[in-house]
Parts: sequence; structure tokens; C-alpha cells
Amino acid sequence: MLKLSATIRKTFGKKVKLLRQKGILPGVLYGPKIKNLSLEIDSKEFEKIYKEAGESSLISLEIKGKKGKNPVLIHEVRFNPLTDQPIHVDFFQPSLTEEIEAKVSLVFEGESLAVKDLGGTLIKNIHEVEVKALPQNLPHELKVNVGKLKTFEDNILIQDLIVPEGAKILKDPKEVVASVSPPEKVEEELEKPIEEKVEEVEKVGEEKEEEAPAAEEKREEVHKKKEESKK
Repeated sequence: MLKLSATIRKTFGKKVKLLRQKGILPGVLYGPKIKNLSLEIDSKEFEKIYKEAGESSLISLEIKGKKGKNPVLIHEVRFNPLTDQPIHVDFFQPSLTEEIEAKVSLVFEGESLAVKDLGGTLIKNIHEVEVKALPQNLPHELKVNVGKLKTFEDNILIQDLIVPEGAKILKDPKEVVASVSPPEKVEEELEKPIEEKVEEVEKVGEEKEEEAPAAEEKREEVHKKKEESKK
């Protein structure tokens, strides 16, 4: 289990900004069986742990001055919208005897023959799933082997994903996770409007050819009437 060190925080309000300037991340720890604690953590150390654990893996939070280890989940991280740096973190200490729900990322791996040999495009319909399990059984990530997609008719469904024993995905088992879309028939799409335009031009040409004799007859008739009126 990954370990993260923390210290009891005594700085609050606007002064918290000074902590961030020193590379210290403010946070809070809470849970069903503990008293809320305000904490401060080294920002760089936290970012390293967060990258490895995500929000679905238990980590051991060791608080200076307090005995024992706290198995916690990184429950929520708030980021600076401009710098994308974490500015606050919530740690949740769950009961290890009660199931909880957490979002788990899907990691796509392998190579699809439908993409490689048939020129298709891999379609990823789902990127994360909600998983229910005891905290210690929550997976960090779920792998999706796209090598199973050999034709355009193949699909990878929720029920095809491999989850650890004791864990359950809270989604419709028949929902499609990934598939391969066939390549667009570019030539046909390009030829279609050209053919249509050619047909339209030919049609207009025919109409003009049909109209020409009628127009000529009309002009002759008008000319004839003018000659008669002169007489």
C-alpha cells in the first residue's frame, strides 16, 4: 500500500494561500468512524501518490503526532483552473467491512485487427465505470483488451471486463464499451454529388433543347403578325 505523510493543519481561511505558495497542499480527512481533521501535505509528494493511486486505491495516510496508520481513499481533488495544480484534497477513511462505490478508469490496450488490417476506427464508448466493493478490493483500473475486436461486428461489452473477486460494475452488462467503425466510403461519397450535378446539368440541357424550338416558333409567330399588320 502506498504511503503518504501529513501534518495537522493550523492555518485556515485566506492564510491557506501562503501554504500553497510554499508547496504545501491543504486537505481534510473524514470518515464514518473518525473525527474530521484538517491536514497539510507536501504538494509534490501528493501529486506522485495521486498519479499512482487515483481515487479508487487505498493509501496509508500517516499523520505526524498520531499513532497508527489510516487506510484512506483520495476522495476529491480540487484544481486551479489556470495552472491545473491541486489546491485542496479530501481524504475519506472508509469502513473496511462495508462496500463503497468508486469510479474506476478503463485502460485500453492491445491492437485490433479490424483497425490494423481493415482500416477501421476504434470507438471507445466508455472511459470509466462505477464499481462497488469493499475498499480493499477496489481495483485501481480495469484493462480492456481491444485485440478481441477482429471484425466490424465485434463488440466489447461491460460483461466482458475482468474485475477482481468481490467487485461489481454498476452498469448494464450489455452496454458496449468499445467497437470498431468501418472506414467511410470516401470515393462513393465524393462521386455521388458529382453524378447528381452531372444529371442536373444534363436535365437542364435537355429542357433548354426542348424549349428552344418552342421559343423559335413563338418568335416566328410574332414576326409574322408584325408583317401582316404592315400590309
